[in-house]
Amino acid sequence: MKEWITNVITRELKALRREIETYPSEADLWEIPAGISNPGGNLALHLAGNLQYFIGNVLGKNGYVRNRDAEFASRDVPRTELLREIDNAIAAVQTGMGEISEADLAKPYPEKVGGVSESTGAFLAHFATHLAYHLGQVDYHRRIMTGEGKTVKAMALTELGGKSA
Repeated sequence: MKEWITNVITRELKALRREIETYPSEADLWEIPAGISNPGGNLALHLAGNLQYFIGNVLGKNGYVRNRDAEFASRDVPRTELLREIDNAIAAVQTGMGEISEADLAKPYPEKVGGVSESTGAFLAHFATHLAYHLGQVDYHRRIMTGEGKTVKAMALTELGGKSA
């Protein structure tokens, strides 16, 4: 299960990277059309910060210090920096997940999240679904900004690292 969760989160982060790369301009990453609360750039910062903290720091003890407010308040961060943060999140997931065992999934997560205590496995499932939720928002934001319906193949099963039939 640990490997599966690691692969799912890594796959989603790679899809987020493709989404950010696919925006035609850096300005489009930060545009906020009517009915949208957060542009793709802020969602990318939020997802990268979330995983670098909760998996990289809490589980992997990498020392990452999160500034959640800046994830939503920053504007016009260059695409190269967004991609670097996504790459840092991928590395943090690999490191953090490498520090836990399969048995650790049943143990309490080392800190409360939003005032809630739960097992490490339950929170990892939450982090994966949180990532997928916001990834979908980035996808729709990009499609609104470009007027294109093309996909970045965000849910590619072949990226999960499992055995093919």
